[in-house]
Amino acid sequence: MTERRAILSGSTFEEQIGYARAVVDGDWVHVSGTTGFDYSTMTISDGVVEQAEQCVRNIGAALADAGCGLGDVVRVRYLLPERDDFEPCWPVLREAFGEVRPAATMMVVGLADPRMRIEIEVYARRPVLRIEAVGSEAMLEEWRFVHNETVPPAAMSLEEARERLGRYRLENAYLGDVLVGCSTVRPPEGDEGVATVIARVLPEFRGRGFGRAIYEKGLAHARVLGAGVVETCVLAVNEGGLRFAEKCGFVETERYALDGESDLWIDLRLVMAGS
Repeated sequence: MTERRAILSGSTFEEQIGYARAVVDGDWVHVSGTTGFDYSTMTISDGVVEQAEQCVRNIGAALADAGCGLGDVVRVRYLLPERDDFEPCWPVLREAFGEVRPAATMMVVGLADPRMRIEIEVYARRPVLRIEAVGSEAMLEEWRFVHNETVPPAAMSLEEARERLGRYRLENAYLGDVLVGCSTVRPPEGDEGVATVIARVLPEFRGRGFGRAIYEKGLAHARVLGAGVVETCVLAVNEGGLRFAEKCGFVETERYALDGESDLWIDLRLVMAGS
């Protein structure tokens, strides 16, 4: 079945009017006309350039929740009440889309609120993420690379990674042939059937929803293994990962920093349905 999912930003307009910031429809993401409101405070700048910058941030957040980014946009529409306001926004738009070169249209129209000076609507196509079980020495080395890049204090040798492969399910995630991240699924143990699922994404690929896809695959495998409880850990600064965990029903159990590090990690726990 084709995935269809609504993405909400917290804008009061979405609730009052009855629409979503974006809709995921299979590989396609349709982002609604988005203005320069900061949805956390429902405030908006007077300047059109500042509004354009906030539009791009709002769109980027919606796309990340959908599993893609500005680099995946194929179509954009710019809507402005004043023709002369468009050119001052060009540097902002060029920074966002200059390397992507989506099809684009600019229209002079009236907008719903007189404070709104620009509205941007985009269509994007989500990249195909390939997730495969580690099945060779080369793939194991890739898995180890992602692990060590994302958790330097716990860096492991190739021999330690081989030992891990003998006990756990390890997977790598690729965009085409480009390594994006990896995962670990520890089989259920103890009376509660506690499994551990950990997803890791290389820094340059974060914020595009790949961690969600990797983690969902790991969760599915934990269910197949009969897990009654799933535990995981997420970096405290990974707000998207924490939001995803909370949506899945995970509950925080502990916060801590690894030896010699200042970054906070959060342990979370999920009791599986029917357990």
